[in-house]
Amino acid sequence: MAYSVSIEDVTSAATRLEGVVKRTPVVSSEDINAIAGREVLLKCENLQHVGAFKFRGASNAVIRLGDAAESGVCTHSSGNHAQALALAAKLRRIPAYIVMPRSAPRVKVMGVRSHDAEITFCEPNLAARESTASEIIERTDSTLIHPYDNPDVIAGQGTASMELFEQAGALDAIVAPVGGGGLISGTSITTKSLHPDTRIFGAEPEGADDAARSLEAGEFIPQTEPDTICDGLLTSMGNHTWPIIRDHLEKIVRVSDEQVVEAMRLVLDNLGMIVEPSGAASLAAVLTPEFKSLEGIDRVGVILSGGNIDSLPF
Repeated sequence: MAYSVSIEDVTSAATRLEGVVKRTPVVSSEDINAIAGREVLLKCENLQHVGAFKFRGASNAVIRLGDAAESGVCTHSSGNHAQALALAAKLRRIPAYIVMPRSAPRVKVMGVRSHDAEITFCEPNLAARESTASEIIERTDSTLIHPYDNPDVIAGQGTASMELFEQAGALDAIVAPVGGGGLISGTSITTKSLHPDTRIFGAEPEGADDAARSLEAGEFIPQTEPDTICDGLLTSMGNHTWPIIRDHLEKIVRVSDEQVVEAMRLVLDNLGMIVEPSGAASLAAVLTPEFKSLEGIDRVGVILSGGNIDSLPF
């Protein structure tokens, strides 16, 4: 099946983003390895510009717009994509119009404001986000850069796993969190093209497990009434991301909020880094009894997707 993103798109994005995004480090901890029962290599996208992998996809999409970007860009986002697009637009010297739910973390709101974007708040549901963004686009003639269901965004996100393989070498498995699916889709395209024997897993909160249920059912099941501390993983998958997820992931591991908090604590205690709940979900998945029981995985790559949080939950 042909997907909306190819490995050539990811490779082109990597070239385009050279010198724009950070080449984030890959780190490990003997204590975390011991708990996991295998070598865990952590790709630190919490140390990316704006504190999240989202800067990769937003930057690639803005650059790809060319002259069409001059009227500005618009998006709806709970925070990390909002910050990423605001900074990408600022660097391009174009307006950015950001729709954020009223419940968005304060640190993410302040991050968007720091890049001079115009923020419009809305009710914390997808319908309100989309309708508000549509009104702004009608008023400003700006271009929508969807947080995840955009091929250029997905291709940009795929550069994180491409770097991970360059830095860490061959891996038996790779794990990334699943919200709308932009990161795991880009990860899947890169992994299956460059290292087809590497097993691909997603991580998702128990209280927002639409992707896990969809994968198990073999059909798209939308997100409804999510309940989790992982504020970046609340959305449904999209038309571009779901087919990639459906066809490439071996499994999506569900994690409790308590397991996510413990993963955050382990990263802080062992590596001195703050990771937000959504960013720690992938490590939490690797530490579950379910994942630890899997055979044939000696080296696993884990993408820590972001580090923006108002206060630590412990």
